[in-house]
Amino acid sequence: MTSIRKTALVAGILYLITEVTAIAAMLSYGSVLTDPAFIIDGTVDNTRVLVGAFLEVLLAIAVVGSSVTLYPVIKSYGPGLALGYVAGRLIEAAIILLGAISLLTVVTLQSQLSSATDAEAVAAVTVGQSMVAVHDWTFLFGPKLALGVNTVLLAFLMFRSQLVPRVIAILGLVGGSLVFLSGTAVLFGAYPDLSTIGVAAAMPVLAWELSFAFWMIIRGFRNVIPNEAATTVRPPAPAAA
Repeated sequence: MTSIRKTALVAGILYLITEVTAIAAMLSYGSVLTDPAFIIDGTVDNTRVLVGAFLEVLLAIAVVGSSVTLYPVIKSYGPGLALGYVAGRLIEAAIILLGAISLLTVVTLQSQLSSATDAEAVAAVTVGQSMVAVHDWTFLFGPKLALGVNTVLLAFLMFRSQLVPRVIAILGLVGGSLVFLSGTAVLFGAYPDLSTIGVAAAMPVLAWELSFAFWMIIRGFRNVIPNEAATTVRPPAPAAA
């Protein structure tokens, strides 16, 4: 297997990991995201929250890893855009980790409230809701706004380079733009993030990430000259007159 094929395979696997960990983390958090009294309920098992936070750590690692893996290839088609993509993914990962830490803070406070007074319990609920609100905002700014910009950057480079079929690149351009616009609408109160419209707007970017990941894993890059010593990318052929 050539080095460029390995690069595509690793990038595809990392992209697939981002999807699995993101969905699994949200499912793992469970009632901590919806029950205001979670922080004062001493009977709740925190294992699911810890698992969710760990999955988001893996998600952040995969987000950064995928961009770093792709950078040596995509920089040939736009060094500035490629660098911007890596920087954007770093910001996205940092936002994701901030959200995970906010929920771990809820777990820490819960463990210290076994004998809380009524006044302390009321204050704890307020603090807990604040931490959950931080996670909700990071979910909007990370996997929506930042993801939208990053998706458009990568999809544009894929479209320009023809490293993947253009239908996949176009799906990324549409999906990234749509999820960014939807995130903006949620930011200004047009509709809730997890409403029917919000979820529907996220489907194209999900389809882009899955199709891109599976293409990388199964087929790899197109228009690439394999070279074990260095990664050399062949520019697309000019359109016929």
